[in-house]
Amino acid sequence: MDISVVIPLYNEDESIPELYAWIERVMKANHFSYEVIFINDGSTDHSWDIITELHQKQPDIVKGIKFRRNYGKSPALYCGFAQAQGDVVITMDADLQDSPDEIPGLYQMITKDGYDLVSGYKQKRYDPLSKTLPTKLFNATARKISGIKNLHDFNCGLKAYRKAVVKNIEVYGEMHRYIPYLAKQAGFSKIGEKVVQHQARKYGSSKFMGLNRFVNGYLDLLTLWFLSTFGKKPMHVFGFLGTIMFMIGFVAAFVIGVDKLWCLANHIPQRLVTDSPYFYIALTMMMIGTQLFLTGFIGDLISRSSIGRNDYQIEETI
Repeated sequence: MDISVVIPLYNEDESIPELYAWIERVMKANHFSYEVIFINDGSTDHSWDIITELHQKQPDIVKGIKFRRNYGKSPALYCGFAQAQGDVVITMDADLQDSPDEIPGLYQMITKDGYDLVSGYKQKRYDPLSKTLPTKLFNATARKISGIKNLHDFNCGLKAYRKAVVKNIEVYGEMHRYIPYLAKQAGFSKIGEKVVQHQARKYGSSKFMGLNRFVNGYLDLLTLWFLSTFGKKPMHVFGFLGTIMFMIGFVAAFVIGVDKLWCLANHIPQRLVTDSPYFYIALTMMMIGTQLFLTGFIGDLISRSSIGRNDYQIEETI
């Protein structure tokens, strides 16, 4: 099979028929063998009914996954990637802002130009300033931390992947923003970009607005940087910090003790050690240092071994 199109969606019943018809036209015009996988992320409208109708008409092409509740875009992509069979996997949003006309160009960049991953770049956007400005700041930070200098839009929903990429990366939480970074960490280093057409939303309103989206993006980036740097060996950071703090506290307590003994030996009046605030500061640093060291040790034992991290309740699959 040439292409798998993976489409996560939430309450997009008005857009689905038009989007699928558009994809179908593009695929037939280019003689691609393909499948379309819709992941219904807990929609409360008629999205699943429409997906079911499309499946009944073309059961070999249209496939669907229905979550019992809303989990988010990353879990939807994770489940869609697991089902994808195409040599090239295309992801796009269901709101008609991503153009299926870009699929042939993305496919060629993977199959002919040898890219592992190609990310869309919406150079001209039709989003409000409240969304575009945080996006620019976020992408600048992501480029700096990830080291992927040639990507202008990490969070673009329109992307193309070599099949091996989606089968060897784990997308969880809200890490869909950083799939290029995850791919790079997995050893897929040939990452490209394609300027794509961005269209104004035709139906409804965006489901991904607000300050919460902006803040979470940076927190996820920090998490991913930490996991990629110290995820396999958390002792390297927690053990190091714990040792430094413990040694500073220990030296401080030692100095206080030596000072007390020297005063006693020379019959110099000296207040109790426990009356000195430095004693408690030193003791606190030793305790925190010990806790950090143990945190690193325990982290090493359970590092990235959560069995249920990607356990999502799927109500129905077609």
